[in-house]
Amino acid sequence: MTDLFVLPLLQIVVVLNAVLVAVTYMVLLERKIIAWVQSRLGPMRVGPHGILQPIADALKLLLKEDITPIRADRWIFTLAPIISLVPALIAFAVIPFGGEATLFGHRVPLYIANVNVGLLYIVSITSIGVYGIILAGYSSNSKYPLLASLRASAQLISYEVAVTLMLVSVIVTTRTLSLVGIVEGQMRQHIWYAFIQPVAAVVLFIGGLAETNRTPFDLAEAEQELTGGFHTEYSGMRFAMFFLAEYANMIVVSAVMTTLFFGGWLSPFPNVAAAHFLWYIPGWIWFLLKTFVLLYVFIWIRATLPRYRYDQLMRLGWKVLIPVALVNLVVSAIVRVFL
Repeated sequence: MTDLFVLPLLQIVVVLNAVLVAVTYMVLLERKIIAWVQSRLGPMRVGPHGILQPIADALKLLLKEDITPIRADRWIFTLAPIISLVPALIAFAVIPFGGEATLFGHRVPLYIANVNVGLLYIVSITSIGVYGIILAGYSSNSKYPLLASLRASAQLISYEVAVTLMLVSVIVTTRTLSLVGIVEGQMRQHIWYAFIQPVAAVVLFIGGLAETNRTPFDLAEAEQELTGGFHTEYSGMRFAMFFLAEYANMIVVSAVMTTLFFGGWLSPFPNVAAAHFLWYIPGWIWFLLKTFVLLYVFIWIRATLPRYRYDQLMRLGWKVLIPVALVNLVVSAIVRVFL
């Protein structure tokens, strides 16, 4: 009974709170890194070196007046940020943060669920989040959010096909949809799949940037063109939910990339005897370090690259990413059959 109900419930509470805290401090980390790139200090006033700035920002958003435009569709206007946030949070249900750990004399898995179609679950859940953006633009009854929602829908079609094809390439290589099984496959083969499927890793990361509406694909926000994009009419806590969804999706993309291509919780060089000292570091620490490196790349790209034009994104998706994904899938299938 404890294994069926209490342990999963405890895991859900721990993961949910850890993700929300990480999302809150991701904002501070991004502001600091971008400030350092631009030879500034970033937030410094609230707490030592600005460490309490996320708490101040959260309190500010909670206390702000939550305004609903008079011409907006009130139900959809309220539902849209929830649709964006909830899929980003429940995606963590199948992400393995580690193998197993000993807790009070019992072996406890460091993941909520090991679903045999975990990768399909991730694709299905994360695809729902963009509907929150589309509905936010539609329900605001304002021209700029509506244009942003049209961009988001076109952007979804252009990169989702390539991302799905690349995931199929990974499935052809691993022969499993279980995220735990994919990590165990890398353990058995003594190699990260980033070295077997480097093209898939690059295209999936590009698709992750588009999925999270991050620079250089933040066309659904585009402050210089659309004021604030899909969240122009939002304020207060509903505005905060969109931000929470964006940073939670960044963590999801980084965690999935870590699991699929960089060994998940495995230490580097697991088959090299000279690196045996790395085995003593717990697997969940390796997982968090790899995820953090990918999150840093997310922020680094925002600090260095300009935004793509709308037509450039469409051209990249349809004329570059999809053909590359098709070729990669065919090559992966041929290699799998004959080798």
